[in-house]
Amino acid sequence: MPCRTRDEQEVNVVTHHTIGESGSTPHAAAGRHRPWPLCRRCCGIALDMGSARTRAWIAGRGVVVDVPTVTFPGPGAVYPIQRGTIIDTAGCARMLQRLLGHRLPRLVRPLIVVTAPVLDGVAYRARARAAVDVLRPRHVLTVPSARGIALAAGADLSRPLLVLDIGAHLTEAVLLCDGAVTDARRTALGTSDLEGTTTASDIVEAVAAMLTAMLRQDRTSLTVDALRRGVLLAGGGALRPEITYRLTARLHAPLKVVPAPHTAAVRGAAKLLRAAHTHPFTAGRPA
Repeated sequence: MPCRTRDEQEVNVVTHHTIGESGSTPHAAAGRHRPWPLCRRCCGIALDMGSARTRAWIAGRGVVVDVPTVTFPGPGAVYPIQRGTIIDTAGCARMLQRLLGHRLPRLVRPLIVVTAPVLDGVAYRARARAAVDVLRPRHVLTVPSARGIALAAGADLSRPLLVLDIGAHLTEAVLLCDGAVTDARRTALGTSDLEGTTTASDIVEAVAAMLTAMLRQDRTSLTVDALRRGVLLAGGGALRPEITYRLTARLHAPLKVVPAPHTAAVRGAAKLLRAAHTHPFTAGRPA
């Protein structure tokens, strides 16, 4: 995997200094802001824009948006994100303005944490930042979806962890070590493909192929150790018994389904948001 980008480094700065296993924050940082929603001058949004659905968490209110990722610029529907790639930045901006613009306090610029597919790189993050500009953010941080899922599950990030995210149009397998992405694979298959000629077995075999490739490339024991520990499963695919049953039999490894797996990424981003709210990195930077 390439070196971590500035965005990922920013998120790691926030989380390593503010989130322990219990989610507690240092007293010095906590003194900078009152807790949400008591801090009236602040606002925060955790955002997960998927190919099929967009979910948003607003500080003090919880998950307020869980809707199809679609815009209506004309007589027909347009899907601005396809297979985990933003293909219509302006469309995403219109969607966010319609869904969230009226929910934000006037004259307050929010801190926004956006989840991002691990392997879509700089392009996704740049387009996501451009789209959320419509909400006039104070700061924007991006976090790999797999890390958000791990945080939502309360996983021990000091040990190697395999995260499997089976979404509607995209499946990612990610190896985290000390919370950082060490290896990742993706396939353009998801639960929405089950409506056509794709079967649950096809998705399971694609997952098995990705994990086999990770094992073959790994010159250490990290992937093996993570498999022995168990695969953390999230996304809509975690709610499909025909997939989870076959995965358990095919992988010969424990399968741990995250609670409410379809919203795990946005809930993990919300956990990061709460930490970033009181951290000097974001609290002290100019708007």
